[in-house]
Amino acid sequence: MANKTGSHVLVDRDHLMKPITQTSGGYFLLVFLLFLGVAWGAFAWIWQLSNGMQVTGLNNTVAWGVYITNFVFFIGISHAGTLISAILRVSGAEWRRPITRAAEAITVFALVLGGSQVLFDIGRPDRAMNVFLYGPLQSPLLWDLICISVYLLSSLFYLLLPLIPDMAIMRDHHAVTGWRKELYRILAFNWDHNPEQKRRLEKAIAILAVAIIPIAISVHTVVSWIFGMTIRPMWHSTILGPYFVVGAIFSGIAAIIIAMAILRKVYGFEDYLKPLHFDYLGLLLLTMTALWFYFTLAEYITTGYGGLLEELEVFESKMTGAYAEMFWAMVIFMIIAFFILSFARSKWPVGATVSASVFIVIGMWIERYTIVVPTLNVLEGRGYHPAIYWPSWVEIGITFGSFCGFALLYVLFAKLFPIISIWEVEEAEEALEERLEHMKTYLPTGTTATAER
Repeated sequence: MANKTGSHVLVDRDHLMKPITQTSGGYFLLVFLLFLGVAWGAFAWIWQLSNGMQVTGLNNTVAWGVYITNFVFFIGISHAGTLISAILRVSGAEWRRPITRAAEAITVFALVLGGSQVLFDIGRPDRAMNVFLYGPLQSPLLWDLICISVYLLSSLFYLLLPLIPDMAIMRDHHAVTGWRKELYRILAFNWDHNPEQKRRLEKAIAILAVAIIPIAISVHTVVSWIFGMTIRPMWHSTILGPYFVVGAIFSGIAAIIIAMAILRKVYGFEDYLKPLHFDYLGLLLLTMTALWFYFTLAEYITTGYGGLLEELEVFESKMTGAYAEMFWAMVIFMIIAFFILSFARSKWPVGATVSASVFIVIGMWIERYTIVVPTLNVLEGRGYHPAIYWPSWVEIGITFGSFCGFALLYVLFAKLFPIISIWEVEEAEEALEERLEHMKTYLPTGTTATAER
């Protein structure tokens, strides 16, 4: 528990470093279970490489299935990390400080796992570089790879730069020894907490925060163009770009909230990840829920009213056909989330916001699946064939391994680096102390007590 002076919570470095300096048996068990999940996914991929794509449910018609669904989903949740962190930083939202690193880590690991889905889908990963070497510049696939590469590199820098002061803190901590001390020494880049270093670091972070916002938006816009630039029913739409960006931010915020809740519960970070943070993010999530409903309604009502034959086949497959159960499950999940955020968030900010986020994350994966697969099941000149694709155990195994890999990377990161930025939280506490002192000097006593509460 953090140290307290009166009613005001001070930063307890030892508490924030506890996940790094202390390891429980439960941690090793979790890492082992996640490793088993990754191993199962690796086995499924090796089986696919050894026996060919015939062991999957993919075929000449449905060449994109669960793998591209996962690709769009992971690239989507990556947006919330760096993008939301950058927007909050640029806008000067001081309450963001305890959540920024947890969010930025999601971005990097989601991009890594999202990019790997393409390797699973092409069947011949040894030919992946051919897209860079021989891909035509007019290809949206090449645009996408370039954007994701730039986004991953900039997100990695955006994660590592704010880590530098914390690496110096860890380097100088008495409980850190051996190879970890050497690692922190290297990553601290001779940081000694002088004002000039701090000024330069904050300037670099501010520049990168501004630059990364358009980069992040461009990534999921280009992902949507991979679909939209093809003459396919319910893909060839100008609304798909902003629709994908809204969905990406939407699912990403939900992923951040779930990660925060787990960190808060497991590591006892209640004094840092407060109900206020869940309430603010919940309000943002409620706004994105309304936007998602608006874009979804605009997309489907236009398609249904237009009545084009091929589009209606896909449309009806979602409304009443083979994919109706998945589509309406997605809609119901979003409605439940909307009502939870609207009516329960203010009373139970943590529980209600986390519950809504779980519904949203599951619903958004289903949405990605119903975007990718039904359109490909419309065979040119042969009508709609709903049973032409179903994921095999190989695809399910690789998908399971991918989600375990994402969780494993996050768990290992939290073990090596402070998942809550120590120096940023301390800065916020110092600024608050200064404001309180100012209020004690110039304002009535009762006002100061209210502010402390």
